[in-house]
Amino acid sequence: MAKVSKEQRSWILYDWANSAYSMVITSTIFPIFYKAIADKQGISGTDSTANIGFANSIATVLLFIISPILGTIADYKGFKKKFFNFFVLLGVISTALLAIIPSQSSFLLLLMYIITTLGFSGSNIFYDSFLTDVSEEKDMDRISTFGFAFGYIGSTIPFIICMALVILAETLKGRFFLTTDSAMKVSFVITAIWWGIFTIPMIKNVHQKNFIEKEPNYIKKSFERMYATFKNIMEYKTAFLFLLAYFFYIDGVDTIIKMATSYGTDLNIDSTTLLIVLLVTQFVAFPFAIIYAHLAEKFGAHKMIFTAILVYCVVCVYALFLRTKLDFWIIAMLIGTSQGGIQSLSRSFFGKLIPKEKSNQFFGFYNIFGKFAAIVGPTLLGITAKIFGDTRYGVFSIILLFIAGGSVFYYNFIKKEIHLQ
Repeated sequence: MAKVSKEQRSWILYDWANSAYSMVITSTIFPIFYKAIADKQGISGTDSTANIGFANSIATVLLFIISPILGTIADYKGFKKKFFNFFVLLGVISTALLAIIPSQSSFLLLLMYIITTLGFSGSNIFYDSFLTDVSEEKDMDRISTFGFAFGYIGSTIPFIICMALVILAETLKGRFFLTTDSAMKVSFVITAIWWGIFTIPMIKNVHQKNFIEKEPNYIKKSFERMYATFKNIMEYKTAFLFLLAYFFYIDGVDTIIKMATSYGTDLNIDSTTLLIVLLVTQFVAFPFAIIYAHLAEKFGAHKMIFTAILVYCVVCVYALFLRTKLDFWIIAMLIGTSQGGIQSLSRSFFGKLIPKEKSNQFFGFYNIFGKFAAIVGPTLLGITAKIFGDTRYGVFSIILLFIAGGSVFYYNFIKKEIHLQ
């Protein structure tokens, strides 16, 4: 990888590591596993989809409470890596523990899933903020995009192994002690191992360069600094206008990613087809993430972010007409073209707007806005699906988030031409 330092490669490799969680736990095998268990307990497909949405919302509320506090403390020298390590360990262990939850307990399964989400999302707060430590403004878009792009490829390797196990189990139909349930449980362990191993370079080679020296009563001072940031919010007006737009549109992105398998199942698409579709989506996302980065250099990251928002609006409208496997393939490929671009460019765009010595505090806000917003999307989808008795209407309702976020972004960054290359 040309013109990428050892520290940057190690940072990029964490996307390679934790994207296995996104693919296997958030998007594919875990939702299928949970919905199969819920079905055995007499819980309808629409209700089990809503339950996963509500579980994601609960995890987000907890992150909303702790993120600003930990993010502000992490601006002090030596704390960022400690917090990162803690959440990685929490995520890896709890993901492995999914394998030992009794299959008849859908409640305990969702509870452990919430803990895994805390570990995954909590580690990302500090991982994202390390972007300002490993890169300069001139290469921030490129490094951020490499992270997401290689994350897509990295996630496919353990996913292919897990998918092969599930397909083999379905073929054997319980012979040789390999059932579909046991294959999925093994998949959780494989994901945890992959995540843990490929996090090691990040822990070893990436260090906090932008920080505030530790001072007496640093916890009290952290709250004072957090209050001062809110009090002087107009000093950072551009950053917070971006966060307002981000609050809405990234919620739509995350909701569609998290709930894709659930509403695919509700459309009676078999689990094997779902896994193959989502695998191909990852391969599509890899080159398109790189394409978005190159186009951002030419046209500006702000225009490419807005382009991705428009693509997601099309996705929401198309979702209303989903009927066949072909329809699901088309919508998955549309998502693949833009999900990496909008995520990576949003991260680097924000990184250029903030003071680097306060990167943890600001990326704490970044993740708060992103993750707390994630309460709205799954809840909106769940409630709408229950009202209409059809998951497609729930997915369509997410367009409201893209319209809201796109409007704020357009009037403040496109129309006014406020942007950073």
